[in-house]
Amino acid sequence: MTPVLLLHGIGGRASLWAATVAALAPRRVLALDLPGYDGTRPALDSIAAMADAAAALLDQAGVAQADWVGHSLGGMVALEGALRHPARVRRLVVAASSPAFGSSDPAFRDAFLAARQRPLDEGLGMAGVAAALVPGMAGPAADPGAMPAAIAAMSSVNEAAYRVTLAALTGFDRRADLARIPHPALLLAGEADATAPPRGMARMAAAMADARLQVLPGIGHLLPLEAPDAFHAALHAFLD
Repeated sequence: MTPVLLLHGIGGRASLWAATVAALAPRRVLALDLPGYDGTRPALDSIAAMADAAAALLDQAGVAQADWVGHSLGGMVALEGALRHPARVRRLVVAASSPAFGSSDPAFRDAFLAARQRPLDEGLGMAGVAAALVPGMAGPAADPGAMPAAIAAMSSVNEAAYRVTLAALTGFDRRADLARIPHPALLLAGEADATAPPRGMARMAAAMADARLQVLPGIGHLLPLEAPDAFHAALHAFLD
């Protein structure tokens, strides 16, 4: 079976994929902790560099090709990986993500960065960021256990790395290149996700050469945690 590479979101960690790693057994699964997220390496300042780091992880593991599964920011990294390292990708799963940052308007970008970094600037740390952001991300049908795990993971992210990654996020735009991605792709959206709404993911699917969209009812932005059974069933149906 083809190995699977798991790519976490901007507030996530590789540890959040534990249930997915178990669900995909006996398939070999690699979960990347983005450089800088544990504070031991410099953070990366572009989505392209993150995709290169993902390919480097495959090299280190002796894996020639994998199915790339990315959530939120990780979905952007997966798209970038398919474009930069097409031979390293068999299939793509892009969950709750987008091919571009929300707006090219500098005022929007500045307001976004200011809002996301305000708890840090006020000295509340990553725990303050997590407390402010995570509770509003879930949909009405979310697994009750999703929020504590997501808050704990985001609280553990290195603050400096988070700031660098936020800036990298705002420079991402691969909308014009989606048609060049030849790999079969599954796009997973949460019906109640305001961050990466289904309508935007439907446009992304339509622009890609071989993609289909699946919407999980009542679920918000944290699909792998909010609806693990549905998320894993979708992975098996697409990857097996």
